[in-house]
Amino acid sequence: MKDCVLFSKLSENTVQCSACCHRCTIKDGATGICGVRKNYHGILKLLVWNKPTGVAVEPVEKKPLFHFLPGTPIFSLGTFGCNFGCLFCQNAMTSQLSKTDRWKGMYTKFLNQLKEWPPEKIVSYCTQNTISSIAFTYNEPSIFTEYTVDVMKLAKKSGIRGVFVSNGYQTKECLDYIEPYIDAFNIDLKSFRTEFYQTICNAKLQPVLDTIQRIYEMGKWMEITTLVIDGKNDSDEELTDIAKFIAQISPDIPWHLSACHPEYKMTDIRVTPKSTLQWAYEIGRQTGLHYVYLGNISNNAHAHTLCPTCKTILIERNYFDVANNSMKKGACPNCHTHIPGIWG
Repeated sequence: MKDCVLFSKLSENTVQCSACCHRCTIKDGATGICGVRKNYHGILKLLVWNKPTGVAVEPVEKKPLFHFLPGTPIFSLGTFGCNFGCLFCQNAMTSQLSKTDRWKGMYTKFLNQLKEWPPEKIVSYCTQNTISSIAFTYNEPSIFTEYTVDVMKLAKKSGIRGVFVSNGYQTKECLDYIEPYIDAFNIDLKSFRTEFYQTICNAKLQPVLDTIQRIYEMGKWMEITTLVIDGKNDSDEELTDIAKFIAQISPDIPWHLSACHPEYKMTDIRVTPKSTLQWAYEIGRQTGLHYVYLGNISNNAHAHTLCPTCKTILIERNYFDVANNSMKKGACPNCHTHIPGIWG
């Protein structure tokens, strides 16, 4: 447990958190909507500092990031808690455990039993195993921003890059705080409808759109993911709206379209049909996006990176493995078109 940075005092024992756009007003002894930022007598503390629910070394493609150090391993960690309440959450056992009254006792027990991973241990592991990047992922990292910054302050001294896999609900203060330490973002744009965010995610759409715009203006590398849910956000109109929004910021932003599986409180849906994803891919390309990728499906012909000019396959992928990378210094070897991303 450690004092938070992103909060302000409203009175002697009441604080307002500024990590995410909920901007929770938190009374003494209470937590914010995320369940992991708790007010102790007027001081907001991060309950999950040093306490990830899991760590793993994975292909960076699994984040998913396809234009960031392809084919390299990335150290990944996440904690309990989330500032969203997505009914389709694919990771609810950790993200929602701290927020559910009937699970609170289990959450406290598990939290106390978790193995500690202080920044020094994480960075030491990465340097000893030649891992060049760290991802804050699995749940929403803005709720444990202070832990992220503490890790990356030390990691940067060893030349290790930082990745933020997020729902995009950060405040401007949060983005400013992490800006020196994070090199790449993957932002979930779950829908382009306000009602979807309100009724299915317990959040709002506009702050996510604002975050995407801010990250681009910060000059950070960013890729966007949409989990396509059968009958919920898969209409031609909505997919076109998402693609147009991304394209008007930059057609070079990669758009990942992933299949959704029935999970948590949305078990009555079917797995997203492959045909739906393939049509969504066509919408993205027809809208002018240069890099559209499909995920969570087998026999995937749309996981490769193609040159937008001559259509040469530059990076060939098999699920999360890079089978071949023919790029030369971030460019197509055939026509020399520059391919945006972080390549080395």
